[in-house]
Amino acid sequence: MAGDRFLICLPTYNERENLERMADALVPVLGSVGDVLVIDDASPDGTGAIADRLAAEHPNVRVLHRPGKQGLGRAYLDGFRYALAHDYARIVQMDCDFSHDPAAVPALLAAVDRGADLALGSRYVRGGRVSDWGLGRRLISRAGCLYARVILTAPVHDLTGGFKCFRREVLEALDLDAVAAQGYSFQIETTYRALAQGFRVVEVPITFCERERGSSKMSSAIVLEAVRSVPSLRLARVRGRIKGKGTRAGTV
Repeated sequence: MAGDRFLICLPTYNERENLERMADALVPVLGSVGDVLVIDDASPDGTGAIADRLAAEHPNVRVLHRPGKQGLGRAYLDGFRYALAHDYARIVQMDCDFSHDPAAVPALLAAVDRGADLALGSRYVRGGRVSDWGLGRRLISRAGCLYARVILTAPVHDLTGGFKCFRREVLEALDLDAVAAQGYSFQIETTYRALAQGFRVVEVPITFCERERGSSKMSSAIVLEAVRSVPSLRLARVRGRIKGKGTRAGTV
């Protein structure tokens, strides 16, 4: 296994308006050691066919086709398993809709290179921000992060953030089969499990932007799942179903 190889996991569902633009933006970031894995859930808009064409055109693009829409969390878990099976040292997860800036990927990789086990792109540390959101959505997001942080006693400001870079040892240590959450709660659960294992989580400031093209996958059901899952995660830790040895976190 090459120590510097990395894989970007890029779930897609009806992202035909964004995928080619995202691939074009990521290819320069990959260099000679990075690959992109498009994880498509049988998008009815033809995103999967675009992914196959891009894979034929770019040697650094891979495609994982799934039989139907199974949720963001399941998509990432399949991407993580692919990364581990193919000996990648670092695994990045990000959205395909440009809410996560491709130009910020090197900063996450660099944080891991400097000793972080999980580098989390954070909207809520110094230097991080959100653009294009109204006051109501900002308050909901902030409140959700604070709620999770207090209930879980987790020293991370942006627990719902989905722009991350894992050292492979983190994913090897986590019980991926036990992760059942989707959406916001998937992001909370994977970060919380990493903290519980004693891995060093570092928050890297990013700018989060609202998608410009396509439709958002956010729903009230996803938000409610996050609200309900946080106390369950805390209870699972108390009862020993989430095993760990402590928490470490920081910022850069």
